[in-house]
Amino acid sequence: MEAAIHKKGRGATSNPQSRFDRREHDSFDDGWESEIEDLPRLDTTVAAERARSIITRNESPDVPFEQSINPYRGCEHGCVYCFARPSHSYLDLSPGLDFETKLFHKENAVELLEAELRKPGYRCRPIVLGINTDAYQPIERELRLTRRLLELLAEYRHPVSLLTKGVTILRDLDVLADLARDDLVSVSVSITTLDKDLKRTLEPRTASPAARLRILSELRGIGIRPGVMVAPVIPAINDHEMEAILRASAKAGATRAGYVVLRLPHELKDVFRDWLATHYPDRAEHVMSLVRQLYGGRDYDPTWGRRQTGAGHLAQLIAGRFRVARRRHGLDGDDRPPLSTSKFQIPARSGDQLGLWAG
Repeated sequence: MEAAIHKKGRGATSNPQSRFDRREHDSFDDGWESEIEDLPRLDTTVAAERARSIITRNESPDVPFEQSINPYRGCEHGCVYCFARPSHSYLDLSPGLDFETKLFHKENAVELLEAELRKPGYRCRPIVLGINTDAYQPIERELRLTRRLLELLAEYRHPVSLLTKGVTILRDLDVLADLARDDLVSVSVSITTLDKDLKRTLEPRTASPAARLRILSELRGIGIRPGVMVAPVIPAINDHEMEAILRASAKAGATRAGYVVLRLPHELKDVFRDWLATHYPDRAEHVMSLVRQLYGGRDYDPTWGRRQTGAGHLAQLIAGRFRVARRRHGLDGDDRPPLSTSKFQIPARSGDQLGLWAG
């Protein structure tokens, strides 16, 4: 395991090797650390990639959507708990600091999506934007890839859902309002903590708790009935905030709520343990003991139906508290109609008529 590397403004405190890496790595102290008072900051690199496909089809029974698009690989938000971190191993990169500093954007995403939507056999079903990594992470401000995907979906009158913790979504209120008029959009905001100090270490480059509450208010103001996701619930770290988050979210305009407990697949368990040892050494083992209680004595159980809520006494306690608080704050009912698929249309493009003659 890599030695702890605490970089200001970053979530992970280590950069463990990928589970697919066949090379052996050993850490040792060469004496330079004590000679350098201020190490160079860790920069973010962003590379373009040409994707072969853009829509991911989901078959997991505990995930409430069939189609998703992830415009980006890696995420500069730096959330130490992110379940997507191990996916960086497929790029031969570390799920640790590499995941939040070595990013990729799918430069042909809009082109691929339009080609998919125009296929004769395409069946319109809601698409979720940014499930694996946040579609509104900081690099979206300049790349505007999520914005262009939304604009295309709006042109096709295609339903779309978003889950984010990025304040850049407020830039796109015009497109979201257009979609909302035809029941074509659903948005939820992820709020992990109301504690600014905890946020700085747990998810360092995300919007502040106050900004995320403002997102809820702004969305409600344009006719969207937003949801809040309390995610992840981490025992002995943020679980005590669950009721306060729901109360503040309801006051800000949220109309529904959900939660997910901490998930630690593959290398993520090592990244999270290193973070605990750095920031909460006094309770690190206690936290992991509680996590194991959720997953039958293991750090994680990927079984459908358990991986997002856990099982056992502690899981039941969390679920019960959540139900009571959700009901108390009026977040337990969702009377929204399903997102509309009936308005889907294929706009005319130059060359369409020529294509008919060619056929």
